[in-house]
Amino acid sequence: MNVVTLIGNLATAVELKDVQPDKKVATFLLAVDRPGRDAGADFISVATWNRQAEVCAEHLAKGARIAVDGRLRTRSWEDAESNRRTATEVVANHIQFLDTRARDDSPFEAVAP
Repeated sequence: MNVVTLIGNLATAVELKDVQPDKKVATFLLAVDRPGRDAGADFISVATWNRQAEVCAEHLAKGARIAVDGRLRTRSWEDAESNRRTATEVVANHIQFLDTRARDDSPFEAVAP
C-alpha cells in the first residue's frame, strides 16, 4: 500500500506549470518537522494536478500550514551531462489548508484532482 500523510509548512512558493493544454501541475517543498528535541525538518517535494494545482497556486503562500494525503512516486531521468538522476516526491490526492497564511486568509480544502 502506497499511502502518505504529512502535515507541514510550505518551504517554497507554489510553482504552477502547464504540461499540456488541459493539464496543470503545481509543485512545492513541504517542511515537515522531525520528532525530538533539536531534530530539524525534512523537506519533501509535493506535486498536485489540475484544479487542485490551480487552487493551491491561487491561495497558498510560503509558510502556509497544510495537510497532504497522497502517494509516493519515484522518477528517474538523465541530465544534460548524461548523469542518472532520481527523485522521490509525494503526489497529492488531497490538500487541506490548516491556517490563515493562505493568500486570501480563508482556510479551506483544495478540491480533489
